[in-house]
Amino acid sequence: MAERLLTTARAIAEAIAQEMERDERVFIMGEDIGAYGGIFGATQGLLEKFGPERVMDTPISEMGFIGAAVGAATEGMRPIAELMFVDFFGVAMDQIFNHMAKIHYMSGGNVNVPMVLMTAIGGGYSDAAQHSQCLYSLFAHTPGIKVVVPSTPYDAKGLMIQAIRDDDPVMYFFHKGIMGLGWMAPNPRATGPVPEEPYTIPFGQADVKREGSDLTILTLSLMVHRSLDAAEQLAEEGISAEVIDLRTLVPLDRATIIESVKKTHRVLIVDEDYKSFGMSGELIAIIAEEALDYLDAPPKRLAVPDVPIPYSRPLEQAVIPSVEGIVQAARELMAE
Repeated sequence: MAERLLTTARAIAEAIAQEMERDERVFIMGEDIGAYGGIFGATQGLLEKFGPERVMDTPISEMGFIGAAVGAATEGMRPIAELMFVDFFGVAMDQIFNHMAKIHYMSGGNVNVPMVLMTAIGGGYSDAAQHSQCLYSLFAHTPGIKVVVPSTPYDAKGLMIQAIRDDDPVMYFFHKGIMGLGWMAPNPRATGPVPEEPYTIPFGQADVKREGSDLTILTLSLMVHRSLDAAEQLAEEGISAEVIDLRTLVPLDRATIIESVKKTHRVLIVDEDYKSFGMSGELIAIIAEEALDYLDAPPKRLAVPDVPIPYSRPLEQAVIPSVEGIVQAARELMAE
């Protein structure tokens, strides 16, 4: 039987629909999620199936609807809120950082906040500095929030179902470049096999997308695909790269990371977020603390330099890690 193929966008929408069918406490709200199906397609078909009482188009008031989702979650509902771009989180920072993340702790564990805040990340299509960031490290830095960043349609569905069923607040980041949208640059891996039945992927389990023996590439989201393309090129040069998709930052699968580094003795971190004070530095610190003696060369990282994402397409392409940049960084690492 031929595999059933879905885009990442349709995989997310299917996951939400199946959970809404299973649990009447699940509902979703956000800007343009209803009749429009979300500008990135993550809610397509939901309004027709569940109606406006459970699929709510909201005003442009992130503070309002994210705050409402937090309140609904504390009262026993299981809301999903879509923040259209992660870049917009600032107008709801208090609701996210001080309420969503901390109510469970400040209530002595008596109040749960079982909600999903999903949002779009990433650049590559000239949307400039306020619509092209990743920023997941900001939320991973805040205790109380689980952070999920899928890279494939299969992972997108399984991780979304897991997020909706989780009793803690979950930030769910999807990259525009892997949603399978017609107006984005083509990405053949934005479509992939997805089972029709519901399934979950446990948080804190990284996925070895490609096994290798010479160096480990740690990454997530769109950079998984670019790292896999780079690994194919490196293989032609006799360099065997292991590509690990972290899938979740909180919780983080430290065991898989350390096991791979102990095997390959070299590590390259590829990140579309900013370089300083982010995921790449945290991973290097973990490796230094737990596997330093296994390294044959200093860890290397390739990330966005500390500049806003440019509008200019050539400049934007220059700051976001590319396949060619990953290949060059791996060559340099192997030469050390």
